[in-house]
Amino acid sequence: MTEPPSAVRPSAAVLLLHGGAETGLGPPPPGPLNLPALRMRPFARAIAAATGDGATDVLVRTARYTHRGWNGPREDPFHDVVAALDALRREAGEIPVVLVGHSMGARAALRAAGHPLVRGVVGLAPWCPADDPVAQLGGRDVVLLHSTRDRITSPRASQAFTGRARRAGAHTCLVAIRRSDHAMLRRARTWHALTTWIATGLLDPAALPEAVATALRLPSDAPATHGTLDLDRLDLDRPDYARTGRGSGPSIGYR
Repeated sequence: MTEPPSAVRPSAAVLLLHGGAETGLGPPPPGPLNLPALRMRPFARAIAAATGDGATDVLVRTARYTHRGWNGPREDPFHDVVAALDALRREAGEIPVVLVGHSMGARAALRAAGHPLVRGVVGLAPWCPADDPVAQLGGRDVVLLHSTRDRITSPRASQAFTGRARRAGAHTCLVAIRRSDHAMLRRARTWHALTTWIATGLLDPAALPEAVATALRLPSDAPATHGTLDLDRLDLDRPDYARTGRGSGPSIGYR
């Protein structure tokens, strides 16, 4: 992990995981050349700002990868995430952790969610192969955010994944974001704000957006479409959303 240990023992942590390549045994590029890692910095800043007002003691950490790719059955980022979680446990003890991962990092987060510290996962434009396991997600909260225009990873695969994970005992929700992209550059502020809201809400469920909390309570046999929310129809990215209490609206499906 990239940050030094905190002098104050925290009550929770958020671990951020950037994207990468399908294959690549070399190390990630250093510093400013590592564009996937740079893309996660605004998320780290937003989450740190939301949890650093003196009323909370939540660690915000960014995981480091030993290789730039997933690398098939090696699953290198998955092992890096487990190592980062073990390091958090040594540093802070048995605290709840929310994993926030983008693309390959989301896949690693979902695979590592069986670690005892993990309370929930926020997957951003996640890479969700149809044959990836879901049993490790039992009892975890899983919220996926995906652009409907993503051309790198599939929002349909994300929707199918939420259904499979729910049947395995996870509490799942997919938020579809229109007019955006895989890199989360279009509507970037919405991505940052919504991710922060959900990540902190998974640590404090009373603070979750109502629509997301409702989706997470769906029964295990509910169709994946029932837990898929259209961000624009829900107005989740409006500043007054929390005050209006809006949270019911139509779900959407991918065909």
